[in-house]
Amino acid sequence: MNKKVLIQDLGLKDYKETWDYQESIFKDILDIKIKNRRENTELPTPNYFLFVEHPHVFTLGKSGDMTNLLLNETQLKEKGASFYKINRGGDITYHGPGQIVGYPILDLDNFFTDIHKYLRFLEEVIILTLDEYGIVATRSDGETGVWIDAGTPFARKICAMGVRASRWVTMHGFALNVNANLGYFDNIIPCGIRGKGVTSLNVELGKATVNETEVKQKIQKHFQDLFEATFVEK
Repeated sequence: MNKKVLIQDLGLKDYKETWDYQESIFKDILDIKIKNRRENTELPTPNYFLFVEHPHVFTLGKSGDMTNLLLNETQLKEKGASFYKINRGGDITYHGPGQIVGYPILDLDNFFTDIHKYLRFLEEVIILTLDEYGIVATRSDGETGVWIDAGTPFARKICAMGVRASRWVTMHGFALNVNANLGYFDNIIPCGIRGKGVTSLNVELGKATVNETEVKQKIQKHFQDLFEATFVEK
């Protein structure tokens, strides 16, 4: 099993370009797995972790409801935002500046073959990261992602998650609001869940901005610990 993870920070990058890049990595890993199976070889499969920040974009998962986007095409242009229907699980979400997006593209055969456990581990990475800032975050029953004050009238989501997996290879991932413009969430019904709010780390801390590089470092630490992985700069 290969538990080395090639890590890349793509900076600010167009959503579609990043999606295409994920797909190319995803396909390469699948090709190796198929070759191993057909030819009875044991070529190691690589793992990747991509950090990225996207310009304003709304994405709708394969099981999502189009009515959860509250803007028409003209209004999207006025907002300077794009929209994509994509092949992850989950409903609609927003990505934009001030948000840390993480895309682990892993061969879970290198770690554990359990998608439920994978999602819970991703949530735990964020929960442990927020704990370092004194923020008590938890899961919400039946709702993937990370929440503050879950189970109360003040429940608000701080991190959305949605993944795709095939032959135990993952793509897509999480979006943690750090210094996000929360006004953009008013243009959707986030994750298709009505009556619950969205928040950002800087809002919870009462700060104008939070150091995003520092947050990424904490995410990396907890990811490596939980997955027993080693990050290698690509």
